[in-house]
Amino acid sequence: MNKQVIEAPTGEAMQELGRRVAAQVQGGDVLLLSGPLGAGKTTFAQGFGAGLGITEPIVSPTFTIARELNGRFVNGRPAHLIHVDAYRLGGSSYAPGQDAIGRLLDELESLGLDEELEDPGENTVILMEWGEQMATALASERLEIHIERPLEHAHGDGSAAELTSNGTRTVTLVPVGARWDDFHL
Repeated sequence: MNKQVIEAPTGEAMQELGRRVAAQVQGGDVLLLSGPLGAGKTTFAQGFGAGLGITEPIVSPTFTIARELNGRFVNGRPAHLIHVDAYRLGGSSYAPGQDAIGRLLDELESLGLDEELEDPGENTVILMEWGEQMATALASERLEIHIERPLEHAHGDGSAAELTSNGTRTVTLVPVGARWDDFHL
């Protein structure tokens, strides 16, 4: 596994990273984007969409769960992006004996996304935010993108460090599966 760590000091740098990753994706790819609130997941997704030539605005799909957008791969072929936000999926109302992954898959099935996620079409790319908890259940081959944002230093009054929206993000790209063996930015 050739994990890569990249620093993104600005929102523009995060968008550029998204464009660079988009230049290397192909139909059938699944990308899982994780990080705390405000880490830059949507900013990355905006650059990723721009890299696929998508002209519609890319916004966080938190309240719609999934948005489908059309663009083009670098080679000019049509690209169909499914941008999923799993943040609100997998609630705590489990059926008896059901595990979290089972619950998530049931919810995805009810949204009509389960088959698309398990076997994306030849022109489809899945970009899922907050998808790390279902990574192994959904895609044995995937690119995991973990974004970390800095902590404000603890204050002299003993209060804990807080996440801040400022500062350089650390992005770790973890390719999983043979499809991603040659991936390098």
